Amino acid sequence: MSASSFLKALKAEGLSVVEVGDWRDHHRNHKGPWGPVHGVMIHHTVTRGGARTVDICRKGYEGLPGPLCHGVVTKDGKVHLVGYGRANHAGLGDDDVLRAVIAEKALPRDNEANTDGNRHFYGFECENLGDGEDPWPAVQLEAIERAAAAVCRHHGWNERSVIGHLEWQPGKADPRGFTMASMRERVRDRLK
Repeated sequence: MSASSFLKALKAEGLSVVEVGDWRDHHRNHKGPWGPVHGVMIHHTVTRGGARTVDICRKGYEGLPGPLCHGVVTKDGKVHLVGYGRANHAGLGDDDVLRAVIAEKALPRDNEANTDGNRHFYGFECENLGDGEDPWPAVQLEAIERAAAAVCRHHGWNERSVIGHLEWQPGKADPRGFTMASMRERVRDRLK
């Protein structure tokens, strides 16, 4: 899907979208290919404050240049587009998980990190401290659901194409504070 189609799909799903700078041309494609893309990955940011979170996800930080995702879902339910193309969000993960996502089957337990996820996943970073105590406002959870559903709807994918970082890479805990099973149920219901 083109950057314009990505924006159109998000808006068609009823999301409030904020375009940040030259997001359409902000990517890490010089580090390797983006695609074929097979799914959507959900993260938490371990940050507080929408503007600060968007800035970090756009620019990155020492040792990990941005963009760190395609869209940032802030607590107010807005989706801030910070990049399009290869983004530093997924890292290395389990090839068995990727095969399950492609086949839209139940996920196996992630137990290795041998496959480049930045190539194969759209990434949404979601503003949250990730400590299990920072709340997830209903409007934010709905925006995550809508964003994931928008991408799935465009590609003709079902809810099994939506995974959490914790399901991709051993040792990751995000997103923390809701389950990916519950988010996939929400996406499934929205796609009906």
